[in-house]
Formats: sequence, C-alpha cells, structure tokens
Amino acid sequence: MIQVLIVDDDVRVAGINAAYVAKVPGFRVAAQAHSAAQALAVVEEVPVDLILLDHYLPDRNGLAVVRELRRLGRQVDVIMVTAARDVATVQDAMRHGALQYLVKPFTYAGLRSKLTAYAALRRTLDGGGEAEQAEVDRLFGALWAAGEPELPKGHSPTTAELVRRALRNAGAPLSAQEIAESAGMSRQTAQRYLKLLERTGKVRLTLRYGETGRPEHRYTWAAG
Repeated sequence: MIQVLIVDDDVRVAGINAAYVAKVPGFRVAAQAHSAAQALAVVEEVPVDLILLDHYLPDRNGLAVVRELRRLGRQVDVIMVTAARDVATVQDAMRHGALQYLVKPFTYAGLRSKLTAYAALRRTLDGGGEAEQAEVDRLFGALWAAGEPELPKGHSPTTAELVRRALRNAGAPLSAQEIAESAGMSRQTAQRYLKLLERTGKVRLTLRYGETGRPEHRYTWAAG
C-alpha cells in the first residue's frame, strides 16, 4: 500500500481529500496534518510515501516544507494540492522535486487519475530492472497531463503545463514573448508549444494590428 500524508490547513478539506485517497485502490491515508510543523513531525514518526501538500499553511508555505524535506534528505514524493495558480509557484515546486501540481477545486476523478499515474510510475521505478526511456517519459507525462491528449514526440508535458498555466492565468491575450517570460522559457520554445495547443483547439490565435509592420500574434486560452 502507498502511504499518503494529507496536508491542508482546512480540516474539512483535508477530510475530503483523505476520503478521496482512501477510495483509490492501493493507497492508504497514513495521517493528516494542518500545518507545516505538523507535516514535518509526521514524516519523522510515520512511514510516508507520498504527501498531498497544500501550498497555503498557517506557519510556512508548502514550498518551504518541500525544501525542508529535501534538506533533511527525506525521500518522500510530493504532489502540491493548492489554489495557487501562479506559474512561478509551479516552477518553484518543480525545481524542488514536486511530481505534480493539482489546482483546487478538483474532482475525485481528477485526483484518482494522478494517483493512478503515480502508482504506475512507482511500480516502474521500483521494479529493479531497466526501464525504457519512452516508458519513463510516458509515466511522468501521465502525472503532468492526465486527462490531456498524449503529446507528440519531442514535447515535454511539464513545459506544456507551464505554457497552459501562463495562458489560463492571463487576464488578456498574450504574445509569445510574454508567455515565454511568464513561463520561464525561450520565445522559440513557447512558440512551438503554442502552435501545438492551437492545432488541438486549446489556444485561440488573434492578430493585433499596429500602425506599421506585421500584425502581432496574440494568444488566449480557449479550452475552459
């Protein structure tokens, strides 16, 4: 059984998340915590494989918890579960080892898909044998893009997610350069993913005409 620690400052929400986790075969709720201090204490006392970690906690934020876990050498996986939608937080979570970033509100089916993908990834990595690169990429991709169409070869689910979040969070159409700056990548990379998302109907392209020169391409999230 995969032992899960639920961390959320809202006791009611933590209970709902715990009920969701308990319904997924192969997972067990090891404990609940409602602050960073409680979470770190539980990890010291109870065997935990995975933390569903809220970003907004009363004493320290979730990213601080992840950093502390890594500093202490605790080999526990983390899925951020939070209402924080800014791309900078996503990037910081990834840099410190978060496997996924799940935005509230989410459904049981949404969480189940992430947990199922996580279990498949663990089985592959813990198998002791050699894993094909394509299989590992597919399993990591399932964590980041469950419910999304499979990406073409050469496209990273993580990068696609950063572009998606930059567009979703924008209050107005953005240029490729603005999206690149928001997502922390080159303009060329942003353009490549924008073209893909446009082809799949996720992004709407409009043209903005200035007084002179070529029209500027502006992008809007269209998938809802």
